Amino acid sequence: MQTYRGLSEMAQHESDFGLALGVFDGLHRGHQAVIEAAHGCARTGLLTFDPHPVQVLAPDRAPRRILTSLAHQELILEALGVDFLCVVEFTKDFAAIPAEDFAQDLANTGVGRLAAGHDWTFGIGRSGDVAKLAQWLAPLPVSVVEPVLHAGQRISSTLIRKALADDDLASAATFLGRPYSVYGEVRQGRQLGRQLGFPTANVSVTQERLPPNGVYQIEARWQGEWVKGVANVGVRPTVDDSPRRSLEAHLFSEIVPDSYGWQVEIGFIEKIREEKKFAGIEELKAQIALDIARARA
Repeated sequence: MQTYRGLSEMAQHESDFGLALGVFDGLHRGHQAVIEAAHGCARTGLLTFDPHPVQVLAPDRAPRRILTSLAHQELILEALGVDFLCVVEFTKDFAAIPAEDFAQDLANTGVGRLAAGHDWTFGIGRSGDVAKLAQWLAPLPVSVVEPVLHAGQRISSTLIRKALADDDLASAATFLGRPYSVYGEVRQGRQLGRQLGFPTANVSVTQERLPPNGVYQIEARWQGEWVKGVANVGVRPTVDDSPRRSLEAHLFSEIVPDSYGWQVEIGFIEKIREEKKFAGIEELKAQIALDIARARA
């Protein structure tokens, strides 16, 4: 996927395009509705901000971990029919731009259609909103997208974070329209899984939120292929008991490389059990075999 850094770079390379506007952490069903509303031109793009505006304007209220990094968003957006991503650096200087000036900057890109959530705001003091955007840029089509509800609740990134904290993967998947997943790089670990007879990929997830500690049935996406497996999230109390949480995945396929440095998306399907400390290595190995059998079944 093509990624542009800023409006001017996008304008140099794109024409006849629709643009979804907002902060798309999670790319949940509400965000997907905004993307759908941006379709209608030859190409569709998504404009987002990095870092998250809350991290700049109110860092004390910012979540410690996000739901989807930019690299992860690129992967998901391709499946949603988005052709390119435009990332605007969010700084205090950018936040101080008058709303109407930013609206005009958008118009100057040659965009053919805009879409945003009904409560999306922009510009100094959050003085711009979608209604004003439509007024300032008329007759450019601007779609105002209403919230997507589930069981009377508005689907949001906050709601997904709560579902994850509550160990409710099913609700998180409902809100997202897909299983909750993280994206990271396979790095060399202590190779304990290999020594136990169950080789694992040690996936380094630096920005995104891991689910609670435990053993999970998973699917891993590598080079467009989905591979089933099991994963442990936690501190490995039997063999390590480190205060640092890790993600180790055992994949049921030979197509993934037996090497390091490759990127992988891990989707969490179902929690098999809680992480626990066993009496010794043999007891741990027996439990891992049971976990794998259950996941395969």
